[in-house]
Amino acid sequence: MDIDAYVSELVTNARAASAIIGRASTAQKNRALEAVARSILAGGEELKAQNRKDLRAAEEAGLSGAMIDRLELSDSRIEGMAAAVRKVARLKDPVGRIIDGWTLPNGLKVDKVRTPLGVICMIYESRPNVTADAASLCLKSGNAVILRGGKEAINSNLAIHRQIARACEETGLDPRVVQLVETTDRAAVAPLLRADGYVDLVIPRGGKGLIRAVVESATVPVIKHYEGVCHTYVDRDADLEMAVSVCRHAKCQRPGVCNAMETMLVHADVAEEFLGMICPVFQQEGVQLRGCPATRELVRDIREATEEDWRTEYLDLILSIRVVDSLGEAIEHINRYGSGHSDAIITNALPAARRFLDEVDSAAVFVNTTTRFHDGEQFGLGAEIGISTDKLHARGPMALEELTTYKWRVIGEGQLRE
Repeated sequence: MDIDAYVSELVTNARAASAIIGRASTAQKNRALEAVARSILAGGEELKAQNRKDLRAAEEAGLSGAMIDRLELSDSRIEGMAAAVRKVARLKDPVGRIIDGWTLPNGLKVDKVRTPLGVICMIYESRPNVTADAASLCLKSGNAVILRGGKEAINSNLAIHRQIARACEETGLDPRVVQLVETTDRAAVAPLLRADGYVDLVIPRGGKGLIRAVVESATVPVIKHYEGVCHTYVDRDADLEMAVSVCRHAKCQRPGVCNAMETMLVHADVAEEFLGMICPVFQQEGVQLRGCPATRELVRDIREATEEDWRTEYLDLILSIRVVDSLGEAIEHINRYGSGHSDAIITNALPAARRFLDEVDSAAVFVNTTTRFHDGEQFGLGAEIGISTDKLHARGPMALEELTTYKWRVIGEGQLRE
């Protein structure tokens, strides 16, 4: 295969298709999404047959049980994919929405309206359901998309893409609005990342290594987050029973995700009491604890937390604990060592809560609840294509609105600038 020629065809087709999907009505896009959902369900046996090829290859390659589980397409997961596509169809279409508008003294009418980004390239690992999720979100937001999944799910992704393309054709939509890179050759990635003028945005979704490699190679804009070094700070005025519940959930419910707590900060005034309550809970859950000197004086037989620990996203049942003397010290620690992803305070003091919300520089900040809520669906956005810790264009969950940009429209009656 001539990789450069293949990628050139992909991006050229995507650019042409973006003009078509960008003009599509909400009704047209929703019809296509409903057809995608039906096609996924109707093609369930084909999806499972192709998925079994990936599962066998994963076992032969010695992938972990957790990775193999992420790959599997069971009947319930196929039904879940279809349900997720239908949910996107029901979401409000952001394209054409007027963000703001006014009339100037000279009579010019000015407004600001949402428009599609154009062509999105999505690079992701592992879970084949991301293929359907990303395709449906891009389609609803009026964007063409080029999908590049991991080699471990290539047969599953190809099968899902065939159902999407079939549904687009059935509803009169150009199937080039959703394209899948059909080769696992890594050489196909670099030209996608440098397709300026054809690709408008790259969204990598996966481990830190994948994201860093994309950022270092891309000349096209990239939206991403590298890692989630997330904190929960237990204030001197916290409800300690609530703090136990929230901290346990933030660390233990799903330790391998980006919005799980990695560092717990505790005010010195409540440290002895609270650590006496929470540490046995963590130990029962199998959490390995690492602490600052003040923590180790209160909790026996735990490792010393190093400078590197404060910066580490463990994605495992490991937790660093630091005792701080003030809210200000907690905020300083978070802004110094955190990744700008998700951080929480547990407090009954309104001034402390307000200061935390104002001064912690993260994509999402929480009061008296878990960082695990940082998710587009949990925020009421319906779905997300990923989470961004960038500050330009999008920050936090990237849902439909974040897959659009805007343009200015100015309507006059012959006015001239003086």
